[in-house]
Amino acid sequence: MAAMARAATTSDAFNAIAEPLRREILVLLRGGERPVTELARNLGMSQPQASKHLRVLREVGLVRVREAGKQRLYGLDARGLRPVHQWLGGFERFWSGSFDRLDEYVQDVKQEESPDGDDQ
Repeated sequence: MAAMARAATTSDAFNAIAEPLRREILVLLRGGERPVTELARNLGMSQPQASKHLRVLREVGLVRVREAGKQRLYGLDARGLRPVHQWLGGFERFWSGSFDRLDEYVQDVKQEESPDGDDQ
């Protein structure tokens, strides 16, 4: 029953990537497909733990799985991140404006701190 409640909280990409270990899995998969054993080893967790995280990522469309002989290879499906990317895009204007203001502030502080000898 707890698994059902848990699934509801991870029903979209935003909730899925809120978990740091799942973000780590996505970072590892940027480098290419990997079997669950390798992901578990890289993350210092058991294979069942890694499989649970992969299942959540698969359910929200961030990870795909491919059979390769006896192995199952997990790969990144970045299309699932599109809603996150689009949402974040709405803040880019704010960030670039903030960086411009920060740069102006730093320049002002440098000018105030430059020792001319006239201040005293």
